[in-house]
Amino acid sequence: MSDKTLDCSDLDKYMGVPMQPARLRDPVGNVDIRRWAQAMHYPNRLHYDDGFAAEGRYRRLVAPLSFAVATDDGHGSAPACMGGIPNSHLLFGGDEWWFYGPRIYAGDLIHNERIPFDYTVKETKFAGPTCFQRGDNFYKNQNGELIAKQRSTTIRYRADMAREMSSLDASDDPVWTDEQLEELETKKYEYIKSLHALGHGKRYWDDISVGDELPVRTIGPHSVASFTTEWRAYLFTIWCGVIRRTDLDMEALGFTGPMAGKEQDPVLELDNPELTDGAYIGPSRGHLFPRWARYIGMPRSYGYGASMGAWILDYLSGWAGEWGQLLHSNCSYRGPAFTGDITIMTSKVIDKRVDEEGRSIVQVEVRMSNQLGTVMATAKAEIELPKK
Repeated sequence: MSDKTLDCSDLDKYMGVPMQPARLRDPVGNVDIRRWAQAMHYPNRLHYDDGFAAEGRYRRLVAPLSFAVATDDGHGSAPACMGGIPNSHLLFGGDEWWFYGPRIYAGDLIHNERIPFDYTVKETKFAGPTCFQRGDNFYKNQNGELIAKQRSTTIRYRADMAREMSSLDASDDPVWTDEQLEELETKKYEYIKSLHALGHGKRYWDDISVGDELPVRTIGPHSVASFTTEWRAYLFTIWCGVIRRTDLDMEALGFTGPMAGKEQDPVLELDNPELTDGAYIGPSRGHLFPRWARYIGMPRSYGYGASMGAWILDYLSGWAGEWGQLLHSNCSYRGPAFTGDITIMTSKVIDKRVDEEGRSIVQVEVRMSNQLGTVMATAKAEIELPKK
């Protein structure tokens, strides 16, 4: 292999071959659901206030749609990271979700059936030759009901090329004044009030027009503390939180040196679990430690792609309300949330129709950006709303 190439020859033998499933060790608990809503900065009382939830459609706490990914053992990225690419690292590149109706409640035992889908190699400004790999996740409950399908995209690249080609100048967090922080809290509360205003009510398809804008959602400023809170809400990050895979080998995937580690190793977890905890050792620690972020081509600590996807799903399903249904969302990630930055989500209705199944559908597009206007992600989604 020449110095500037990316060897993806090992990937072919994994495409279309089912891999080990992800399996929770214990049923979902209400505290798991509450922890997730809090970690994803999603103040929808339906997911943490049991008194409020008891008066609504579900008569009890229900997990956000985004919670499905919390029941996986790797952010939904596992089937999009099969096969070895020497000297590589990985970032999340996007998610496409389909939701089928069943919801997750306390007492459910979720498993995820996974199949690698495809890959392609493109030249990028970030790291030269880059592999965009996709894999499918099928989340099911203990009754075998299909809850959701997630098609994840990972970006696999050579960390040495990313360090060589990327600018690491923006290594310092932006500074926010007290006045600016107070203004941010006011803006965040405006979004919260939009959730309160809908409450248990119905958002009717009849009342929606093309061009309507959704409330603005603001998150942040992000910090190592907020990213850590997110990390611990994923159940697989807890010691023995899931039944571990036996086919996960970071070195075999091509991760090198200090980024390989033994994250999630099922044998070592029982002997010395701190060595298997991705918050501290292994490829995931680039999120929480600036030194390791720079090692893989990032200027400073950065957030999780799966969390960005969850923010979008929560944003859309919160607008749809209890009686609406997010059917499909296709998100493309362009850049992560960095410490010190804020995330701003805006959306508008771009289409309205009744589909061939008689469902009343609105289509929306979403834009996620930081305080500088830099686009972090875009998405299009279809939402079913009730008719009068």
